[in-house]
This record gives sequence, C-alpha cells and structure tokens, in this order.
Amino acid sequence: MKTTPIVLACALSAHGLEHRVNPIRKVVTLLQNMQAKVEGEGEKEKEVYDKYMCYCKNGAGALEKSIADAEALAGEMGSAIPEAESKLKQLKADVKRHQTDRSDAKAAIGSATAVREKEEAAYTKETEEDKTNLSAMKKAIAAISGGGGAAFLQTSAAQTLKKLIVAKESMNDGDRQELVSFLSSNMEDSETAPGAGEVVGILKQMASETQKELDGADAEEAESVTSFDGLIKAKKKEIAIATKMIEEKLTRIGDLGVTIQRMKGDLGDAGDSIEDDKKFAKDLEANCAKQQKLFDENAKLRGQELVALADTIKILNDDDALEMFKKTLPGASSFLQIQVTSEEMKAQVVKMVRNVAKNSPRKLKLDFMVLAMNGRSAGFGKVIKLIDDFIVSLGKEQQDDADKKEYCEKEFDLIGDKKKTVTQELSDLETAISDAKEQIPVTTAEIDGLDDGIRALDKQVTEATENRKEESSDYTTLMAGNTAASEILGFAKNRLQKFYNPKLYKEPQFVQEEPAPAPEGVQKAKKSESSGVIAMIDLLINDLDKEMTEAEFKEKDAQEDYEAMLNDAATKRQVDSKTMTDKEFNLAELKKGLEEYTETQKSTTNELMAVDKTLSNLHGDCDFLMKYFDMRAEARTNEIDAMKKCKAVLSGADYSLVQVHQVKRLLRK
Repeated sequence: MKTTPIVLACALSAHGLEHRVNPIRKVVTLLQNMQAKVEGEGEKEKEVYDKYMCYCKNGAGALEKSIADAEALAGEMGSAIPEAESKLKQLKADVKRHQTDRSDAKAAIGSATAVREKEEAAYTKETEEDKTNLSAMKKAIAAISGGGGAAFLQTSAAQTLKKLIVAKESMNDGDRQELVSFLSSNMEDSETAPGAGEVVGILKQMASETQKELDGADAEEAESVTSFDGLIKAKKKEIAIATKMIEEKLTRIGDLGVTIQRMKGDLGDAGDSIEDDKKFAKDLEANCAKQQKLFDENAKLRGQELVALADTIKILNDDDALEMFKKTLPGASSFLQIQVTSEEMKAQVVKMVRNVAKNSPRKLKLDFMVLAMNGRSAGFGKVIKLIDDFIVSLGKEQQDDADKKEYCEKEFDLIGDKKKTVTQELSDLETAISDAKEQIPVTTAEIDGLDDGIRALDKQVTEATENRKEESSDYTTLMAGNTAASEILGFAKNRLQKFYNPKLYKEPQFVQEEPAPAPEGVQKAKKSESSGVIAMIDLLINDLDKEMTEAEFKEKDAQEDYEAMLNDAATKRQVDSKTMTDKEFNLAELKKGLEEYTETQKSTTNELMAVDKTLSNLHGDCDFLMKYFDMRAEARTNEIDAMKKCKAVLSGADYSLVQVHQVKRLLRK
C-alpha cells in the first residue's frame, strides 16, 4: 500500500502541532521512516515479482520441452503403430495356421486309432480262430496217431475241425472230401480205417500252413503296432509344438494389442497435449507480460514517491531552511505562538504539496487542499469533504479486498474438491481399463477354444456318419450274401434228400426237371456217404443263420449307439454354441467398454488439466492478495488514522485567534 501525498500533508500537520521540542527533526524522522517503509514494500513486491518471473521462465521452458517431447512421441507413434498392426495381423494368421495343423494332427490320430482298433480286432479274431483250428488239428493228429480217433470224433474239436475244412477255400477238393468223410465216420477204430495215414498227413500239412499264417499275422501285427506307435508319437509331438506356438503367439497377440491401444492412446494424448500446452504457453506469456507491466508501473510510482519523500527531506534539511527554523522556531514556547507557527507550517505544507502534486494522479484534490490552506474560496470544508471521501474510498478498498479474499478461499476449496473428484474418476477409469485389457485376451482364447471344440465335434460326427454308412452297407451286403448262400445250400440239401432220403424231400415252389430218386438199394448203400455231406451243409446253413443273427444284433446296437452319439453331440454343440455366443457378446461389450473408458479417460484428463489451469490462474490472481492481505489492511488502517488526524487539524484551522490555553488543550488532544 502506497502512502498518498494528501496523507503525507496531513501527517506532517498533525505531527507539527503535537511535538514540542525540535519539531522539524521529528518531521524529518517521520519522513525517513516513511521512506524506509516504502523501500521495504518495494523489496517485498520485488521478491514476489522475482518468484513469479522465475515461474514464467521455468514454466515456459517446461512447456517448450513438453511440446517438443509430445511432437517427437507423435512422430514415433505414427510409424510404430502400422508396424505393430502388421505384426499383429501376421501373428493372428500364424495362430490360425497352428490351430489348423493341430486339428489335422488330432484328426490323423483319431483316424489312425480307429484303423488300428479295426486291425487289432481283425488280428485277434483271426489268430483266435487259427489257434482254435491249430489246436483241433493237433488234437486230431495226436488222437489218430495214438489210436483214439473214435473218441476224438465225439469231441467239439472234431466239429471245429470239420467247420474249418468245409470253409477252407484254398484246400484241395479231394483232401477236403477225404477229411470230411473221415470226420463224419462212425467207426469205432477210425485210426485203422483206410486212409487214416493220409488224413494225418493232410492234417499235419494244414497245421504247418496254419502255424505259418499265425506267425505271419503276428509279424504283421507287430509291424502295424510299431508303425502306429511311431505315427501317434509324431502326431502328438506336432500337437504339442502347435499348442506351444498357439499359446506363445496368443500371449504375444494380447500384449501387442495392448501395446497398440496404448500407442494410439499416447498418440491422441500427445496431440491433445500439444494443443493444450501451446494454448497454456500463450496464456502464460500474456499473464507474465501483464505482471511485468504491473510491476513496472508500481516500481515507477514507488520511485516517484521516494523522490517526493527525498525532496521533502532535502527541503527540510536545507541549511537555509534550518537557519530559518532556528529563528522562527527557537523552542517549544515559540512553537505555541499559534498565529506564527500555523502560517509557517501551512506555507511549508503548501510548498511540499505543490511539489508532490506535479506527478500525482490526485492533483485536483491537492489543488483544493492548497486553495483551502491559502484561505481562498474553496475553504477547508471542501478539503475535509475530500478527506471524508478518501476515508470512504479506503474503506471500500478494504471491503473489496476482504470480499476478494473470501471469494479466493471459496474458489480454492471448490477447485480443490473438484480436482480430488476428477483425480478419483481418472483412477477408477485406469482400473477399469486395466481390467478390460486383462479380460479381452482371456475371453478371446476361450472363444477360440470353444470354436475349435465345435469344429472338432462336427468332424467327429461326420466321420461317425461315414463309418455308420459303411457299416450299414457292409451289413446289407452280408445279409444279402448270406441269405443267397443259405438258399443255395438249402436247395442243394433238398436236392440230395430227394435222391438219398425222398421222405425228407420238399417239393420246390417252381417245379424243375430233376433226376429221379435213386433205387432203394442204392439209397441204403449211399446213405452213410451222403450223411456227411448233408451234415456239412446243415452246419454251413446254421453258421450262416448264426452270423446273420449276430449281424442283426450288431447292426441294431451300432445304430442305437450312433443315434445316441448324434443326440449327445447335438446337445453339446448347442450348449457350446450358446456359450460361445455369450462370450462373443461379452467380448464385444469388453471392447466397447474399453473404447468408452479410453475416451472418457481422455476427456477426464483434459478436464483435470483444465482444473489445474484454473487453479493456476486462481493462484496468479489471488496469491498476492492472500499473502499481503494483512499488511495491506494494516497500511489502510494507518492511512485512515492519519486522515482522521489531518481532518482534526483542518477542522481547528479556522480558530487561529483562540486563546493560548484553548490551543494547548487542542494540541494535547
């Protein structure tokens, strides 16, 4: 707060009347104290100004660096983002290729396993039959060679051997006929029957061939197992490698996707930051220039005030003036000569006020003051009114400062609360973005897994359908062939019965010209021979019927299993498809949420920057007032007190002819 010229004049008048001893020296001391106070105020204002200018300089440098860094970052992101997106696209293509390779390897294992199971089943069935037949041959050879042929013919091994001989296509018809005849014989000592040695020889040869077939089947089975194990091992290795590559590249896809989004966010933030920093730098430059101008004006006025004080002190300390003061003011008693002291003091104050009024913005008021002191028309009443107005003005200034202080405190509280709220919102957004980024790759991997499972299930259903068609076709072919073969065998048996057993003959539906039955004598002679052939035909017919019955049961079971598998597969596919749809919806929501969070984060960040800027502007507008409020209030109080004293002096100026004791009382007051 500056000391105004009118306050200086009134203060000089008041002190001139109050001091009794060496009044000029006390006036000079008062002026020197005022001079020191003005200089102190200047130093404090200079300290605040230097700090603000330091902030301007450092803030401008920091903004320039921030703009340069943001522009460099934008350049880097502009080239890095396309490169990262290209890598991401390649990684996704690689993952799809690895998934296809893994699915193909799994399918190859499934197909190879199915083929291996069929081969193993065929091998087991074939070797079991061969082993059973070989055992029957060995028993027959041992029994015939040891003389127990008749007993052997009553065993199940003999029946098994008979079935083998009938079904063996590669066997010589003569050998087959001889063996069938032997096995169908009812002789008790069959080993002594004609041809027993030949039967043993044939059986040994058949046993040797069967053993070779068994050995060959074992070798082929071992080779198939080795080949299957090698294939499975290789395919499992392919699956493991493909799985590892899928996992690694899915992780890289997730990380790269996050990196791309972050770079895009950084690029957008960099652009926003550049614009905001440039605008803030422009505002900072304007505010700093404004503060510089204000400081220069205050420094100029303060300099003028110091010049005025220095001139006044010089005037009062001038040798001529001091000499005159010695003559006019020889002591306290002469100072009480009101008529002389008042005039001289009035003259000195008028001279000082005129010097100050030359550069004062209140020159008009000071002119009225001078006129009043010179006793002209304006009078002291006008000056007193000016003083009253000035006191009111000071009170209004004090009230304005108080109102502004209250406003600043309120705004600091509001903006502080706003900053806390926005900062918390920004923290919540960062947490939400982090959660979304973690969930997106997990949900994507789950969707891919469900999709792989559905495609694998569809492939299994397709393969099962193809297998079912093949099995059904094989069943139809088997039933047709066995039915036709059974009919042919029945026809052949009926034809033999007509010749050898006419009573058992059944007339065919379509009569054909057939040979007449054999004479009764011939029938009796040949009946034993035909019984073996007819029994063999019956055995073959029974085998065909049994095979067809078993085939019907197998076909029924296979069809039921196939239908159950289709129902289970349809249920699983429906559940997996719904789950995948739900997860795809969740994934879309996550991505949408991530975009919204990111956009909200940008706007919230801008809002926080705006709050910081508003807070910075508020500091620039309020810090000086808040810091020096008490000092300014104290200075105004002192000025008001001085003005009231000045008013008291001027109010008593019209009574210059009062008695001395009245003046003394006034001065003491």
